[in-house]
Amino acid sequence: MALKKAEIAKFKERLEALRAQLTHMLRDSTEDAKASDDSKGYSQHQADEGTDDFNRTISLKVSSEEFNVLRQIERALDKIADDTYGICDVTGEEIPLPRLEAIPYATMTVKAQEKFEKGLL
Repeated sequence: MALKKAEIAKFKERLEALRAQLTHMLRDSTEDAKASDDSKGYSQHQADEGTDDFNRTISLKVSSEEFNVLRQIERALDKIADDTYGICDVTGEEIPLPRLEAIPYATMTVKAQEKFEKGLL
């Protein structure tokens, strides 16, 4: 059963809110990672520098994952504009509503996503 216009409008609103939230978080993470080390000075302990480097690495990893989700959100919004939202990119089947409610940026059915993640597609 195809999605109704009201359902698609709700998903679009959720996706746009998620996009705004992630964009804000990415901007903050990027600024933190780029922050100058000038404030450390020369007297900071080596272990403290290691902790700072570790925290920066974790922040960059999280930013990378957030960026991937942001790309998926953009893809879902493109599908809404193309009137193909809710249709699997791989199989052409409808994506079940419970999946879209859980992951509004899903562009594949669960089976197709599993195959993709296993490298079978």
